[in-house]
Amino acid sequence: MTTIALEPGTTLEYTLGDRHCAGVFDGDRHQPCDREAAPHCPYHTSTWVCARCTGTCLKDEMDCFETHAVYLAGFAPDTFKVGVTREWRLETRLREQGADVAAHIHTVADGRIARELEATIADEQGLVDRVRTPAKVSSIAKGIDVAAWNALLERDAFDVIDRFTFEYGFDLERQPIAETHLSGTVIGTKGRLLVLERQGTAYAVDLRDLVGYELDQGTGDDASDLQSSLASFG
Repeated sequence: MTTIALEPGTTLEYTLGDRHCAGVFDGDRHQPCDREAAPHCPYHTSTWVCARCTGTCLKDEMDCFETHAVYLAGFAPDTFKVGVTREWRLETRLREQGADVAAHIHTVADGRIARELEATIADEQGLVDRVRTPAKVSSIAKGIDVAAWNALLERDAFDVIDRFTFEYGFDLERQPIAETHLSGTVIGTKGRLLVLERQGTAYAVDLRDLVGYELDQGTGDDASDLQSSLASFG
């Protein structure tokens, strides 16, 4: 197994080959699977029930007894969500989602209380509890609506404990084109989105869409039919 750091300036030249089940990790060890179902076959598909929890545990026995944080996260330009995570993972979780700004608003004793509070805030404050990847792709070149974000935090319902602002190391002049490929120069990453530049055009790749592909290192010929922005012809 080879690990590649997606640092800005890194050149990737891979062709996407056949796609099948990605297998499973057992600790640090990868167990491959060649079944045709992708990205995972029924034998290697797992459901994280905690993602559907609203305070009533869906497991045989509740096990989320760590301290949890309830947070608000903002995604450009003006999509705001409420979420929960284990307190020690808060900043990591926000970066995993590609949040532009965030605020820690509650600390509670366990996951059950956190999920109950999350559901109540979402309902009473009109917030979503998830933001789909296509929405993040469509706004990746935009900035956060600071006035709208500050207005949200000023609501009486929220007692802000800490605030976060995230920078992802790239400033895009144009909206990247959504594609599934792995060929070009890394501009940066934002959550699970990888931004690549190839022949004058920026592309936003959902890394989850690459799961299960066999990669052939070479010239990246699979990128020859990609859409191009008008800038690439200037």
